[in-house]
Amino acid sequence: MSGYGEPEVVATGLRFPEGPVPMPDGSVLLVEIARGTLTRVAPDGGLSVVAELGGGPNGLAIGPDGAAYVCNNGGFAWTELPGGLLLPIHAANETRCGTIQRVDLSDGSVTTLYDSCEGAPLSGPNDLVFDAHGGFWFTDHGHVRESGRDHGALHYARADGSRISRQRAEMIGPNGVGLSPDGNTLYVAETMTARLWAMDIAAPGELAAPPPFMPGRLVGTPPAFRLFDSLAVEESGQVCIGTLVEGGITLFDPAGAHEFVALPGIGITNIAFGGADRRDAYITSSPDGVLYRVRWPRPGAALA
Repeated sequence: MSGYGEPEVVATGLRFPEGPVPMPDGSVLLVEIARGTLTRVAPDGGLSVVAELGGGPNGLAIGPDGAAYVCNNGGFAWTELPGGLLLPIHAANETRCGTIQRVDLSDGSVTTLYDSCEGAPLSGPNDLVFDAHGGFWFTDHGHVRESGRDHGALHYARADGSRISRQRAEMIGPNGVGLSPDGNTLYVAETMTARLWAMDIAAPGELAAPPPFMPGRLVGTPPAFRLFDSLAVEESGQVCIGTLVEGGITLFDPAGAHEFVALPGIGITNIAFGGADRRDAYITSSPDGVLYRVRWPRPGAALA
């Protein structure tokens, strides 16, 4: 990992952790999908449950009101591989039952903000990012069910529960989502296609029309068989994507140049930047339930 610090284990024993959010007090909030909780990881690695969310809490962000906002995919069925690796295999429910939840961090109370868009139930909300206008973009990854695979979608919603819109439909497993430092470009990573897309933002909560056959501009795809998960953006504008199969972080600059930073495990799902200089990268290795910290050579972009 030339130029990158060695991975330091912050916490173990997590049940498929995702969505790390470094907090000002040095703790890290995250969700445990298989446990159905919003969990706080103390600086010494101790774990405490902030809220019982149920279903499959999948993505996490802090909103403009200081509350935690969660993409809940509705729940997975799981399989355990040799070595104790935990993997989701398909949706736990045949019907769509995903939600966007708000958690009051003062008391752990949970409110469901959205469970549908334009009359259609949400399928598997996955990841979210807030913009400077008080709203958030979120991906609906869809699910694999006995009846087939759901299409995915990209949505925009207000944090007060007053408005939601579908900005892209019929995507193939959209997962990670993030904003460029200037707020003018939305990045979305698709899992199974391992494609990173860039989409121009025409107005708050509104995407410019896409080119034919594509949801946006193709930034890049890896040269080997890897799958993409969540993402974060550096202050430089470079996009960092959690990468599965060959576990690590795939980095793309906006022009498509890329590199790969290998990490332990087969399922690196999320990266988030924290610390006073935003160079402490908190990284989830979900199948084996580990949260790592890596000293990063560049700072992450400041989040709204």
